[in-house]
Amino acid sequence: MARIEAKVRFNPIFKTVNETRQRYRALKGSAGSGKSMNIAQDYILKLQDKRYQGANLLVVRKAESSNRYSTFAELQGAIMRLHGSQWEKYWRIVTSSLLIQSRVTGNSIIFRGANDQKQREKLKSIQFPRGKLTWIWVEEATELQESDVDILDDRLRGELTNPNLYYQMTFTFNPVSALHWIKRKYFDYISPDIFTSHSTYLDNLFIDEAYHRRMQMRKEQDPEGYKIYGLGEWGQTAGLILSRWEVKDFDNASGNFDNFVYAQDFGFTHANAILGVGFRELKFKELYVCSEIYKYDTETPEIIAEANKQGLDKKRIMYCDSEAPDPIAQWQKAGYKNAVAVTKGAGSVLSQIDYLKQFKIYIHPSCTNTIKEISQWSWKFDQKRSIYLDKPVDFMDDAMACLRYAIEGFRNPPAVPWTGRINY
Repeated sequence: MARIEAKVRFNPIFKTVNETRQRYRALKGSAGSGKSMNIAQDYILKLQDKRYQGANLLVVRKAESSNRYSTFAELQGAIMRLHGSQWEKYWRIVTSSLLIQSRVTGNSIIFRGANDQKQREKLKSIQFPRGKLTWIWVEEATELQESDVDILDDRLRGELTNPNLYYQMTFTFNPVSALHWIKRKYFDYISPDIFTSHSTYLDNLFIDEAYHRRMQMRKEQDPEGYKIYGLGEWGQTAGLILSRWEVKDFDNASGNFDNFVYAQDFGFTHANAILGVGFRELKFKELYVCSEIYKYDTETPEIIAEANKQGLDKKRIMYCDSEAPDPIAQWQKAGYKNAVAVTKGAGSVLSQIDYLKQFKIYIHPSCTNTIKEISQWSWKFDQKRSIYLDKPVDFMDDAMACLRYAIEGFRNPPAVPWTGRINY
């Protein structure tokens, strides 16, 4: 086959990122910085290059199914940009099984998750028909536990017969709390094996003007949030609303808890969130976030279908946002007879937060959006007076609204003993 002639544009800030051979390259950046697009293009160019024959790529997200519309689509897009209508001469793409393979080198890309023990076990037995696993790309890396990454790291070992090959793990993510393990492991620790990168949407030469205006509006309306989502800075610990929480792998079946409820915050342009919440050892006040549904731009019937698919118990109480009576009626009509509105009023948000603070909160690793939200859920900051206000920042707080609703049975207890389930 003739030498491949491919033209693609790169942002200059990622030049050293694409050149480094250090074992770990960690790319922290704001939304819109172009880091994931860059990594996709970098891998496609290398995997189709005969100098890297024998290399193979494993792409990982916390939930395996989320690869289809993120990393898989990103890598497909890179192939299309490189080769246009001629892409099939150079690449084989199997959409059904999420496999991408170079027709030039035989190098392959596969996709996996780390959402539960079964998926983690699959990571330990990855083999390729040609070559070895040499590169791993972890997208939205802050969603994974440190132990997940350790399992992946153990896979990169053994002699490489091609002198051009090297082992490398790549992490791409938007920053969360400064207490996150990924900061300690790769940004605070100095090692010749670690390469770190920081980028923002301001470094992306290909971002559109409308996005710039949107971020400027965010900067003016929410300067603290802009530091994280616009400038890619680590979330500060000062001003966080909840601190007594941790990510913990536990048996999240509803029958394992003294009480179990669902809570839902309705949304469309912002997320529609549903949490399954268990309570155990009530005198010790333990709250467990067991499951989540988290959807954007999705109508109520589709969300109900997803809830049915996941097997939500229709006899359980589901506390819902009282400002949206129509969706509640739809849920009741669909068989969720115990979908009820929470009691709201003056000071109800602060009251709910006060109740939440009485609990030690455990979050199942599969609830990645809840983890993101709780890591950055904070009080509004008055820049002029340099004080935090008794008002939460109204951004990316849909799962947090569910947490507030979930303790309704404590805040307004029913006349009969409360288990979160009503038999009928």
